[in-house]
Amino acid sequence: MHYTEAKEHVQGRLHDLFSDPYAAFDNDSQERLLHIRVMLYLLAFCPMERGLLTLRVLHGWENGNDDPQALICTDYPLGSLEAFNAAVADFYGERSATSHPLLGPPLAQAIATARRGGQPLDDAIIAHPASWPAFAHGLTLYTLFKMYHRLVYGEDDFYRSSRCQTDAGLREIHEFHLEEGEFAFLLPPHSAAAREETRLILHESQLKPFQQLLEDTTSLFHPL
Repeated sequence: MHYTEAKEHVQGRLHDLFSDPYAAFDNDSQERLLHIRVMLYLLAFCPMERGLLTLRVLHGWENGNDDPQALICTDYPLGSLEAFNAAVADFYGERSATSHPLLGPPLAQAIATARRGGQPLDDAIIAHPASWPAFAHGLTLYTLFKMYHRLVYGEDDFYRSSRCQTDAGLREIHEFHLEEGEFAFLLPPHSAAAREETRLILHESQLKPFQQLLEDTTSLFHPL
């Protein structure tokens, strides 16, 4: 088992801001809206200003389907709120941006590598994501799979902090399931935040809610 590839419920970037991030976004938090705005400034607006924010829209799963081969994403670079608005219009309109499978190719590559190394993998392991940690890179893929599943089909926890080792290096995952919208950020290490990409990940159904959340928040900061 490759337990070091990923870990859930870890201390991350927001632990530098909040004494208890897991309670900061709870509906019972007295300063919940302030916490959301501070979080968005740090995780969305700062990388957006640097031209280092990419929107990743999830689609392809519906009606309970969670076949890894069926999950697709469409990416949009974001350098401003206007760019986000344009991405929403494009996705719901012409959809000129290229879409591509998200889990299928890296899963196939990890399985092929494991088999070349002499590790026998039967169809049962491949078909059940909970079994993926049995091979290298499988725990990272399983961690991402669970995040995507929660973003598509919902989650009871308001916030979750994880980390995983990706092809681009170590990344923090900050996942939010709020009344205002459900979304996640995939962040580079703090030391690389000024030069490496941050990804904003959400399901297609959350584009409009997140657009409204950005518009409600941006007026509090200087124009982007």
